[in-house]
Amino acid sequence: MTVIDIPGSKSVTARALFLAAAADGTTTLLRPLHSDDTEGFTEGLTRLGYAVVREPDRWHIEGRPSGPAAADAEVHCRDGATTARFLPTLAAAAASGTYRFDASAQMRRRPLAPLTEALRTLGVDLRHDGAEGHHPLTIQASGVKGGGLTLDAGESSQYLTALLMLGPLTAEGLRIEVTELVSAPYVEITLAMMRGFGVEVVREGNTFTVPPGGYRATTYAIEPDASTASYFFAAAALTGREVTVPGLGTGALQGDLRFTEVLRRMGADVRTTSDSTTVRSDGRLAGLTVNMRDISDTMPTLAAIAPYASSPVRIEDVANTRVKECDRLEACAQNLRSMGITVRTGPDWIEIHPGTPRPTEIATHGDHRIVMSFAVAGLRTPGMSYDDPGCVRKTFPRFHEEFAAFVERSSAGE
Repeated sequence: MTVIDIPGSKSVTARALFLAAAADGTTTLLRPLHSDDTEGFTEGLTRLGYAVVREPDRWHIEGRPSGPAAADAEVHCRDGATTARFLPTLAAAAASGTYRFDASAQMRRRPLAPLTEALRTLGVDLRHDGAEGHHPLTIQASGVKGGGLTLDAGESSQYLTALLMLGPLTAEGLRIEVTELVSAPYVEITLAMMRGFGVEVVREGNTFTVPPGGYRATTYAIEPDASTASYFFAAAALTGREVTVPGLGTGALQGDLRFTEVLRRMGADVRTTSDSTTVRSDGRLAGLTVNMRDISDTMPTLAAIAPYASSPVRIEDVANTRVKECDRLEACAQNLRSMGITVRTGPDWIEIHPGTPRPTEIATHGDHRIVMSFAVAGLRTPGMSYDDPGCVRKTFPRFHEEFAAFVERSSAGE
């Protein structure tokens, strides 16, 4: 059995940074994720005037319930969707100030309209400086009164998360009626973390009521990233090995840990304790049809190992993967076809047939998850390469070194 320490969750780290910045007092984050996305988030907080002290295994954030200390700031959000969606929402709560946000070309292509329209509905003076509904944008902050709004979060749950976290910073709180919601487990992460910072959100069906009053600073431990863990779980299932990931047990916040249930349905043995999850396999995988709407970040992981199953793998209800760092559904199809695999696709589904993959250069489209997913396929199809292997810096800068070390250790039976 191989034990692998997974870096901290990107989703949890980003939410914790927002909540810490908004809280009354100094928050300490334990084992936060060090990556391009989270560095971009902390850089953005610093530009907005928040005090952030970073140590190797803990970060300290001095909260400002009244909003950014800087009256005027320019923030570049890099490639980070959480940075690009959460920081403008945080800045909007300031009593006054002018804040300009921009992002990479990749992030400029990704949609913002449902969130920015919701902020405008709440009275925020927000202007898109280029294409409507996209970065760059400028906010002339004057506080947010609060009230009720209707939100379509069918494209990204991050729109809802940003507004939920804004709620306690408004004068009257928020009441959000959600018409469509994707990746619902990420919203559960948000609600649990807000609770950890002293705010209880009332949920009645798809209506969320957030009280005003602000957050309390705390010491918060960041759990390992379940999406990142999926590559190591998949590697064990594909190669007939065993891997244990500590820190992701029955109490884990992240819904992407449910990827192990997909592997169980394919024939792997999965054991989850209070503080760890273990996947063991004999290397034989069965095909299946699976709805991955709520765990769509792990769709590429499954797609990459699907050709090695004994029958077709069909992944459904993943339309939102088309508006991630790239069109992930099409990127997976393109690369699998390049490997000689028969693939069919539709607006929100992909069907992958068994075959004998051949090595190819993976077209990454600058997407970290495409690289890491097809690295798993490379365990059974040696000779794979990538046109941009370094894009893993977004969430796991040392992925290639850590994955190679994992493979070596597991091959040796450690």
